[in-house]
Amino acid sequence: MKADQVEQVRRFNRTVAERVGVLHDHYLAGARPYGQARLLWQIGDGGTHDVRRVRDRLGLDSGYMSRLLRALERDGLVAVEPHPGDRRVRTVRLTEAGRRERALLDDRSDALAASLLAPLDARQRERLTSAMAEVQRLLTASTVSLDVLDPDHPDAAHCLRSYAAELQTLFDGGFDPANSLLPDPGELRAPRGLLVVARLHGEPVGCAGLKLPTGAPAEIKRLWVSPEARGLGLARRLLSTLETRVAGHGCDRVRLDTNKALEAAIGLYRDCGYTEVPAFNDEPYAHHWFEKRLRPGGRIGLSRSDGRS
Repeated sequence: MKADQVEQVRRFNRTVAERVGVLHDHYLAGARPYGQARLLWQIGDGGTHDVRRVRDRLGLDSGYMSRLLRALERDGLVAVEPHPGDRRVRTVRLTEAGRRERALLDDRSDALAASLLAPLDARQRERLTSAMAEVQRLLTASTVSLDVLDPDHPDAAHCLRSYAAELQTLFDGGFDPANSLLPDPGELRAPRGLLVVARLHGEPVGCAGLKLPTGAPAEIKRLWVSPEARGLGLARRLLSTLETRVAGHGCDRVRLDTNKALEAAIGLYRDCGYTEVPAFNDEPYAHHWFEKRLRPGGRIGLSRSDGRS
């Protein structure tokens, strides 16, 4: 990346921090700093929450999360309790006092947002809010992590089930994974292959599998992105990650097959340099077969412990 891009991001961060008031000990003229206020708002998003999931959603380390919770609990705003079904899991919920303070935060946050827009004319407000939406989308995309997981891992299994369930609704005649050419998840496990899972705020939102047969081109399978995560460029990123893996294994070709119903996927493959070729397998759900030439010897970008074709 370019040095001027890094500097622009830093300038943007400084401007936002100043304008939204995160530098003050009493955020929005309240009783607590921004970290506590943000956690209070997140917990208030309905009912009782798994502490670990809240922590993942906010991207906090466990030590800092514990300190924030203790401060809110000390002030009587939250209740932290063991999960009734598993005492190893901690849950958190707002107390009545916590709900009142969260409502006050909402009112003051609306007022702050309005104060940022008030000095601008209608055209400038539209430009600012549109730019903010684009920045939010790109920043969200940058928080997605890619991990190589065993196909039996709960997050991997969730993605593969979701993939099959969506294709069931899209394909003429439905989709049965047992009738596809990849019924055995072991083909997406080393040394025969791998499965990359995408996570957003700790939740699985996409996957892509790679078969690495001996003496044959690598093959991409089970490329899927959750509807909630589409528009972040994740399918393209997953595809590029697998291509890097293929090149790292010294292969110079990668191929895939896909169904005619997946028009967006077909457009993606063509845009990424895949060329349609004659059928190279008997996949019953395939109508199109694609191949791409790669430069062998590329370095892989994932470690195993990192955590729709």
